Amino acid sequence: MSDFNNRRKILKGSAGFAAAATVGTGSILFSSLAQAQNITFKPEKGAKLRVLRWSRFVQGDIDAYMANVKKFQDATGIEVRVDNEGWEDVRPKAAVAANTGAGPDIILSTNDDANLYPDKLLDCTDLAEYLGKKYGGWYPAAEAFMRPDGKKWLGLPLGASGSLMVYRESMVKAAGFDTFPKNTDDFLKMYKALKEKGTPGGMALGNATGDSTWTNWLIWAFGGKLVDKNNKVVIDSPETLKALEYSKELYANFIPGTLSWLDPNNNKAFLDGQIAVTNNGISVYYAAKNSPDPKVKEMAADINHAVFPVGPVGTPTESHLFFNQMIMKYTKYPQASKEFLRFMMEKEQFDAWLQGAGGYVAQPLRAYEANSIWTSDPKNTPYRDSVKNLRPAGYDGKLGYASAGAAADFIIPNMVAEAASGAKTPKEAAERAQKRAERYYKV
Repeated sequence: MSDFNNRRKILKGSAGFAAAATVGTGSILFSSLAQAQNITFKPEKGAKLRVLRWSRFVQGDIDAYMANVKKFQDATGIEVRVDNEGWEDVRPKAAVAANTGAGPDIILSTNDDANLYPDKLLDCTDLAEYLGKKYGGWYPAAEAFMRPDGKKWLGLPLGASGSLMVYRESMVKAAGFDTFPKNTDDFLKMYKALKEKGTPGGMALGNATGDSTWTNWLIWAFGGKLVDKNNKVVIDSPETLKALEYSKELYANFIPGTLSWLDPNNNKAFLDGQIAVTNNGISVYYAAKNSPDPKVKEMAADINHAVFPVGPVGTPTESHLFFNQMIMKYTKYPQASKEFLRFMMEKEQFDAWLQGAGGYVAQPLRAYEANSIWTSDPKNTPYRDSVKNLRPAGYDGKLGYASAGAAADFIIPNMVAEAASGAKTPKEAAERAQKRAERYYKV
């Protein structure tokens, strides 16, 4: 059935028949369709909610989020407790909660964690379809993560923290590049020139939930992939070996220590002036702009952002840190939980949160492309389309338990780290990754 006919059904049930809303990139018109499809969920009597979410990398994120939580509490009288944990800590705590049937009502986690325990999560199809119809539709990657079977929504997408290139314009120009490289050949030349100038770059090669996603870009840029469309593991391939050979040359120009870098490390190294380029969310720029240290604040004018260069495959291969929102099936308050997520995703709250987070999170719904955070500062704009252009880590297969497990086990980052550092030959690293991935994909 066409989307138009679906809309006709919605409108026939309302008081009157009006033209459907038209939603386009960068604009949104809320018509009587949006009014007609407004829904709310009736919270259970005496409901109290506990939310576990990843901790902030920009202060404005949690400030705006908690302001919205207070609005919800004031509007409903429902007490909401929010606990913040590091990305690496949320995942195991979520798994324990799912397996024991006790813990937070709502969990905000990363990537396709929802696929690790889909039968433990509350079906959010009604809520997801409502929001999708009202706000211009979900991006394909958002659906791939949270509706892997194309039917049931395991939760709601929240957005993604874009993993883009963050660089010092003055240092890149001093190394001989007036613009940021757009292909992998020039990218390597830039890294070599930066090292020669004494202003090296560096990217995380430890088990960093967010910042090790650059290794996905690397493999895809050369045509490699973890699995094919049939979920057959194909990481041990000639394309992967070419990517790993390239990683050796790239790593030779990194600042020392990146093998143990986790998510905070490259932020600190960049703001300390130790490196000229890295991959990161907008948090580095945000921190510089808002720093109480005049020297760090002055650095903000010299910071810029760019998408990753295109490799031999000839197309962009973007990998970003995806955020999800899961309601645990064991909750005593399923209706209150759905109402909380509905409230937080509505325009009045979500727009304010995007603004507060300063561009750290890109929206999963097309309508929010229009938020002024993406155009108020041109340096924010590259992050706007992070979910729109996101390629899930389980590419080129279907997401599910296997893809979630392989991502959580850092198979791709470990393979790149082993080959780049010389701990293993590219072939040995690829063979090991192949065997590790097969254990998940045979389940």
